[in-house]
Amino acid sequence: MTTRQASPRMPRRRRSILTLLSGFFAAALVFGLAPASMAAVGDEDLPYSINVNVRSEGEPVAQAKVTATDGTFTGEGTTDERGRATIKVPTKDGTWTLELDRNSLTGISVPDGSEFERTVEFGSSSTVSSNFTLGAAERQTTSFVDQLLSRTVNGLNFGLMLALAAIGLSLVFGTTGLSNFAHGEMVTFGAIAALFLSAGTGWSIWVAIPLAIVLSGLFGLAMDAGIWRPLRRRGLGIVQLMIVSIGLSLALRYIFQIFIGGGTQQLPGASSEIIPGLGPVRISVTDVTSMAISIVVIGAFAWWLTRTRLGRATRAVSDNPSLAAASGIDVDNVVRIVWVLASALAGLAGVLWAYFRPGIRWDMGSGILLLMFAAVVLGGLGTAFGALIGSIVVGLLIEVSTLWIPSDMKYVGALVVLIVILLFRPQGILGRRERIG
Repeated sequence: MTTRQASPRMPRRRRSILTLLSGFFAAALVFGLAPASMAAVGDEDLPYSINVNVRSEGEPVAQAKVTATDGTFTGEGTTDERGRATIKVPTKDGTWTLELDRNSLTGISVPDGSEFERTVEFGSSSTVSSNFTLGAAERQTTSFVDQLLSRTVNGLNFGLMLALAAIGLSLVFGTTGLSNFAHGEMVTFGAIAALFLSAGTGWSIWVAIPLAIVLSGLFGLAMDAGIWRPLRRRGLGIVQLMIVSIGLSLALRYIFQIFIGGGTQQLPGASSEIIPGLGPVRISVTDVTSMAISIVVIGAFAWWLTRTRLGRATRAVSDNPSLAAASGIDVDNVVRIVWVLASALAGLAGVLWAYFRPGIRWDMGSGILLLMFAAVVLGGLGTAFGALIGSIVVGLLIEVSTLWIPSDMKYVGALVVLIVILLFRPQGILGRRERIG
């Protein structure tokens, strides 16, 4: 039996393994809080939800008790200040009977003929909604201009949130050439980390969110050290790396489902008051906070990318890796930093997306993955500022398009507009035309 001498590259491999193990340890530290957090947020054995809205003469009714039963299981919920309640149930089979407790309607004048009981059935999704309307509400009409203004604000909010994730995706593509289909799971990881840190430890959400962002960055560092850098050094092509990212996406998605179940979880402070005095624009304190955080983070990132030495090196590697290496730039170090930043931005986007939806699901990141790719392609492949502009355009198109098309088709409408734009400018808004030959 022959023996081999230790390869001089063995220390690097050991460092990669140690980095990967540290990332997994950080993730295990977060996920280790799952049992406590689930006890505070919801029972994972009840993966299905019945959403109930109670309104009286057009106004929400708070503290109204609603029960749901199928004959074998009975669940109960109490409406919040928006008149909404969620009842968790163990199965979606059969017919569920909802009953509104008349005695819980304190201070409400209930008109004759109001309905206090109704039945619902689940469809293909894990949630079903039902409304209790007490008394006829006056029909209010909103002008086209008011609707346009309201949807524009919502579209800007969604676009800024989408930009955080799309910028990281664009940087990874620019520096490595990888179309990372697991980037959506980076978004989900940030939201789940914030959920477990806040609900499992009792910490303030303002402490949990920064820690979740740090853990997201460490998770990206571990993924690069343990998977992507070894594969790059082995000389795998872009297509093979893309296939690996698809498999990684599926694996992470179902790992998340193991920890949080198939239902929807809520971050603390998911419900906030609507800011009065803004006319037709209905925007909450949470929405304004989300937009402010997005603008500050994107501004800080733009300053880092354009004013710092490391940021300029990142742009150089994204523009031409071979020329950047010949100029003395440590390409591997730049790629490592890009993975950390991209994962941290994706984690922050996941937290904001959880408040925008609202709610956290095991597959929430995959729901906006195509929109992230659309924003990157529309803005220009490999350009961070192009991803920002593309995200805002996609966000506005999605929300404003609901003035003419059904809400269920708004994502399709945005992708159709993307195709039309690329027919006239294939390189994207800020992309450069490539010369072939």
